[in-house]
Amino acid sequence: MDQAAPNTTTLSTHEKAVQINLDKRFYGTFAEIGAGQEVARWFFRVGGAAGTLAKTISAYDMTFSDAIYGKGERYVSLPRMQNMLDYEFALLLERLNEKRGETTSFFVFADTVSARNYLGTNECHGWLGVKFQLQPGAKSSEIIIHVNMLDKENIQQQEALGIVGVNLCYGAFYLHNDPEKLIASLLDGLSTARIEVDMIKFLGPYFSNVDNRLMALQLVEKGLSNAALIGANGDVLQPSEIFHKKPILVERGSFRPVTLVNIDMLDGARQHFLHDAEAKPEGIVELMEITMRNLLSTGTIDHRDFLARADTINAVGKMVLISNYAEFYKLAAYLQRYTKSRIGLVLGIPNLKELFDVKYYDMLEGGILESFGRLFKNDLKLYVYPYYDPIAEHLTTAHDVEVPVHLTNLFRHLVENGYIEAIESYHKDYLGIFSRVILGKIRERDRSWEQMVPPEVATCIKENGFFGYSA
Repeated sequence: MDQAAPNTTTLSTHEKAVQINLDKRFYGTFAEIGAGQEVARWFFRVGGAAGTLAKTISAYDMTFSDAIYGKGERYVSLPRMQNMLDYEFALLLERLNEKRGETTSFFVFADTVSARNYLGTNECHGWLGVKFQLQPGAKSSEIIIHVNMLDKENIQQQEALGIVGVNLCYGAFYLHNDPEKLIASLLDGLSTARIEVDMIKFLGPYFSNVDNRLMALQLVEKGLSNAALIGANGDVLQPSEIFHKKPILVERGSFRPVTLVNIDMLDGARQHFLHDAEAKPEGIVELMEITMRNLLSTGTIDHRDFLARADTINAVGKMVLISNYAEFYKLAAYLQRYTKSRIGLVLGIPNLKELFDVKYYDMLEGGILESFGRLFKNDLKLYVYPYYDPIAEHLTTAHDVEVPVHLTNLFRHLVENGYIEAIESYHKDYLGIFSRVILGKIRERDRSWEQMVPPEVATCIKENGFFGYSA
């Protein structure tokens, strides 16, 4: 039977490590590379570690590490950390299962990290994972996270890593029944100013009913990260491994559901972007981004609604970026952390008008000029899809959109210098398609909505009963 955990809000890192050490069920290995043995050290320093630690190891030298865990392209990577978990767990069972397997739940904690180097020139991040049994003899399950370490000093990064490692072990052992609570506990004793968790994955038989896409959403919803990434196949991904040095094309929207207009916007923007970025189609990372502000538009997040959006985006082969960046310049800054290549943002006329609303920049000392300075850094471009008003029978493009009079010269400057570019290639027949109309038709059982979305999206909605669909 699972042991009930005390309220984690009252437990310090010291208290968590003590509770694990005093729990006779769990016994295992700590394998750490890159920032000392900071997690294992917590269990030594609080006392009673002999009942918890079978072994600690730090294979720092690449030759030693390769000999034990196998060669890999990168030292700090998910494959390396996974090999560490698998190797050490198999070794535990081989050497100790016969002796104490009937009474012991074995575990392995592993991390491989790149803490701040002497010159401060490296990317400070790491992979952490715990592979564990919840009952003696049970098949193992895993929890894997990726962290970005934000402290300025190496010693502070080591300290933060030790705390988050203890939190991960404690969460795995005592909060596995409540993954959302486990996620919220990962930064106990820390803050997002020190460490960011931008990916989490639950694996194995115990977590067979956990949807890792919802866990990615939880990272952003609970403030452990400002963004999380879901791949085109529905798997959760680590952003820097996907974005690293790649040209990125992003369309922001509600995607409720994905419509022919959404696809037309990306297709039209891509024609410009391929030329601007001097890239081949297969070299571009294409994303559909949903902001937390959009997900919270009704006051609370509807998880089924979120999964419906994610599924329909995946149905057309696109990745999903969940972000807490309501302002475009913050999204741009986030992407620019990972790439110096071209970034393109795809938007419609309504969003472009919103971009020129000065009320969104009151918190910036330099106001709208400062925001645009940040936004258009590194040759970022906005690709703007036209808008057709059926009542006025008027087509608005990026060339003739109306902005506040005092910003007209700024707007013209951005257009004339290529920072804002009108999408020239588009289907006129799609301009009258709106997602709110599609949702109404779905609920009214008016099947004409199926002609307003890609065929894959229509199939996805009907097979899963999304957005109120009823056969």
